[in-house]
Parts: sequence; C-alpha cells; structure tokens
Amino acid sequence: MKLENKVIIVTGASKGIGKEIAQLLAKNGATVVVNYSNSETEAREVVASIRENGGKALAIKADVSKREEVTALFDKTIAAYGKVHVLVNNAGIMISKKLKDNTEEDFSSQFDVNVKGVFNTLQEADAKLADHGNIINISSSTVKLMFPTYALYSATKAAVEQMTRVFSKEIGRGISVNALAPGATETDLFLKGKSEETINKLSAMNAFNRLAKPIDIANVVLFLASEESKWISGQVIGANGALI
Repeated sequence: MKLENKVIIVTGASKGIGKEIAQLLAKNGATVVVNYSNSETEAREVVASIRENGGKALAIKADVSKREEVTALFDKTIAAYGKVHVLVNNAGIMISKKLKDNTEEDFSSQFDVNVKGVFNTLQEADAKLADHGNIINISSSTVKLMFPTYALYSATKAAVEQMTRVFSKEIGRGISVNALAPGATETDLFLKGKSEETINKLSAMNAFNRLAKPIDIANVVLFLASEESKWISGQVIGANGALI
C-alpha cells in the first residue's frame, strides 16, 4: 500500500492508460479522483471497479482546456478529501495527419487540451497541491522521433516536457515534477485506424518486439507517485522498451 492516505487526481482517467493508472494507484491505497471530459459512463465504471476492489474513488467532470473547470476539479477534490497530494496529467488528444493536411481546428484542439490543459492544472497545483507532493505529466516518446503525421502531437508533448523542467524549479514546497514518455501502447486510441502491418512495424522498433500494455506505463506512474521517487524531479522518464 505505497500510496495509503494519498489523494490523487488523474486527468483523462475514463479509458486507456488513464484508466489503468487510476486502478493501479487505488489498488496501492490511494484515493483516486477519476477525471473525465465526455466519457461519463466509462468514468463511473472505473470508479465502480475501484470500489468493488475495496478502493476509494470519485468521478469528477472537467475539461482541462477550460481554466474554470480545472479550478472546480481541484476545489471539489479538496472539498471531498481535504487535500490533493499527487496530480497525474494524463488527459490528451492525438490527431494523426501530415502537417499540410491539419486544419486550424486540429492545431487548436490538440494544443488546447495537451498544452493549455497542463498549463491550467499546473497553475492550480502551484497553490493547491499539498507540500511534498508529486506531479506526473504524460508526454510521448514521439517527441524524440520523426514519425510522419505526428508533427503537431509531438510538438504539444515537447511543450509539456519543457514546462515540466522549468516548473520543477519554480514550484518548491518539496514537490517533485516529472514527465513520463510512453512509447507505442496498446490502447483503443493508439490502435484506431492502424493496419496490422503498421502495428507490427511499431512493435519491432523496441527491444521486446511488442507494444506496451497500459499496465507497463501505470507501473512507472506508481513509482513516480510514491515517496521512493522523491529525489527524481525535472526529468523526462522514457517508458518505451528501448525504442529510443
């Protein structure tokens, strides 16, 4: 029970990697706030599964790209549980197109959620996260790769990584701030629209010849959310099976 008595907000926790993170953190004793933007049914299912296994969880709706909703997310969490000890910035969207084919809406929607969303939560955390807390921002290993169709998505995650580095020196109060950069991971979001040939090619790029499972990423989040990781801050941790 590494995280007993810890209250943790996980953004975008209704499905995929976020769902796995929320469930694993709760299994290790954390009280988890399952944040969602649109997927209310899925978020409530995650909460139900946590509670059925003896954990504590609450679903709170908030679009991280909207500052007033992020403020409400923190305030509702504090009203329910008294404090927020850990923030996991997992919410994100990916639109995979060649640069020339992206619309202004594609650009804005990705930067609004992936970058402005992290900006909003970090600003709230600066005042409202408990002393000696932990912040984990989910990035992507595509930042270091030149994958066609990933220019805008990778650019948003590069921004997240640099905010992570700088904010780790600004926030103080014993709070550690890190980014976690998964490689190709077996989620519905990632697999959507990809051929078997593409999936096999991506699997062959790492040392284990497979896609990551969401639990592979959640296990690293568990470590970064725990006291054992406290001397790590301002870092980007690659969780990609030696992809890069």
